[in-house]
Order: sequence, then structure tokens, then C-alpha cells
Amino acid sequence: MNGLLVGKDGCCRCWWAGEKSDYVAYHDSEWGVPVDDDQRLFEKICLEGFQSGLSWLTILRKRENFRAAFAGFDFEQVAQYTQKDVERLLQDKGIVRHRRKIESVINNAGRAGALIEEFGSLAAYFWQYEPDEQDRPGRCDYETLRVLGKTAASTAMSKDLKKRGWSFVGPTTAYAFMQSMGLVNDHVEGCEWRDRTKTLRQIFARPTV
Repeated sequence: MNGLLVGKDGCCRCWWAGEKSDYVAYHDSEWGVPVDDDQRLFEKICLEGFQSGLSWLTILRKRENFRAAFAGFDFEQVAQYTQKDVERLLQDKGIVRHRRKIESVINNAGRAGALIEEFGSLAAYFWQYEPDEQDRPGRCDYETLRVLGKTAASTAMSKDLKKRGWSFVGPTTAYAFMQSMGLVNDHVEGCEWRDRTKTLRQIFARPTV
């Protein structure tokens, strides 16, 4: 495999996008696009935690249900959730009904506020883990990405978040978050979106503390 798939529209994409319309749309319009919006960043790292042991497509198709369940991932609101809310969410068939993952979102919402107090924004915190170009693989091909589940940067992010009391933020989860939020460009070489993402990253204003 070369990691590329030509869709019915004639466009060449990363192999994982497949031919499912919702997955293709996610690949084309979201994955790898740099994000500095705190609410979106919080949403994504929570959803990556929910993905643990599941496919991203499963989570993607439930995303609107997750947003309804967790107040649009407004972390200030979610931080106020109580045990009563946990029990309510465990009855919500539209989401993944996993007690520890639900409790993790509530816990992490409270921890998000502490990060903002220290760094000014979640974006400033997360973007400090953007790796230098020399720390990236020499090639971004199928064979490289197929086994690239975590990196030194994602391991460092995970370790620091756990030290700060976050949960469901292992190195693999952290790297999937980095890929999707544009901290790295992992569109495989030959994918038509690789150069587009490169341009977006070039003009993106990195948030600072």
C-alpha cells in the first residue's frame, strides 16, 4: 500500500478516509487544520479519550450527541456537572456510556480552567508541544504513519497533563489530538490535502502565553 486512495470524485486522499461521505468530509475540512479555539480543543481531546478502544468513525458519528450531552463542550459549564449528571449521561444512548470516560470529561473540564489561569488559553498550552521540523519523520508515508502511534512530543504532553490531574490523555490519545488539531501535518505524501494543510500551517498565528 502507498497510503493513498482515489475517491469517486477523482481526488487523492489518505487511505484512512475511505469512501464514507462523513469520514471523507472530516478528512477534507477538519483533520490537520490548525485550531486555536479553546472550546474546540477541549472537545477534541475529550472525544479522543472517548475513542480509546473504539474507532474514530464511531465517535464522529456520535459527535453531535456528545455536544448536546456536554453543553457544547463548554468546559466552564461541564466543570459544574455533578454525580446526578453522570447518572443522566449513563442513560444517554446517543453517546458512549462509559462511566470513567464521562467522569473524565467532567474532571478535565475543571483542570482546563487551571491551565487557562496559568497559560492564558488552552491553545497556548497545547501549541507549546508542536514539534520542531527536525523532530518529525523524514517521510510522511504509509509505512511511517501506520506505526507512528505516539511521539516524544505527545508523550511529554501526556505526562504533563496527567501530572496536572487530567485523565484519558495517554501518549497515543495525545498524538491523535495533535494530528487532528494541526499541531502536525500527517496527511500522507501524495494526498491532495497535504500541501493545503502545509499552507494553512504556514499562515497560522501560533498562540503564545
